[in-house]
Amino acid sequence: MKKIEKELVINNSQGLHARPAAIFVQIANSFDSAIKIEKDGEIVDGKSIIAILSLGVSKGTKVKLIAEGADSERAFMDLKSFLESDND
Repeated sequence: MKKIEKELVINNSQGLHARPAAIFVQIANSFDSAIKIEKDGEIVDGKSIIAILSLGVSKGTKVKLIAEGADSERAFMDLKSFLESDND
């Protein structure tokens, strides 16, 4: 199974709160791969809005995005684009 992980900086003005977190989960759930986000050593399921909100990710925060599975490359690129964009 292919695993991709890389540190990214959140550029969305709202960070990963409410609406952006919901959009992230929607994108993550469109892939079969396991998606995880790591912040300050805490790793959570990227397909769970509650888990993502629990990290308290704000704009400018560094997180590690981890995608593991058959479609991990596509999942990683789509989620990376979302996290690094300034759209919400």
